[in-house]
Amino acid sequence: MQVINAVGRRKTAVARIYMKQGNGEVSINGKGLTEYFPSEILQIILNQPFTTTSTAGQYDLKINVNGGGIAGQAEAVRMAISRALCEANAENRPALKKEGFLTRDARMVERKKPGRKKARKKFQFSKR
Repeated sequence: MQVINAVGRRKTAVARIYMKQGNGEVSINGKGLTEYFPSEILQIILNQPFTTTSTAGQYDLKINVNGGGIAGQAEAVRMAISRALCEANAENRPALKKEGFLTRDARMVERKKPGRKKARKKFQFSKR
């Protein structure tokens, strides 16, 4: 049985997945899908590549994800799953590329600058 591993990143979240043929079991950091991502929206985000390629329930996933928040982690997992599906079957690539699941979202938090309150916000100016 072939195990496909892939990496997905979003903001500061990094997801490493191990995908093999199975019956749709998902383990994220040793927990179940609904336990790790209780929000239904995040579960939908995670399952988008499977619904796009109509391969839901065909693969078992073991996912290690760290860094960032839950939304960034869910999108990092989505990217990793998309990359793994492309590796499993090259015919999946056009559909996943069209949906934008293979494109790395490069938007990151802008760093705080010295002499400012936040990245762009300045301290309150007092004329007198």
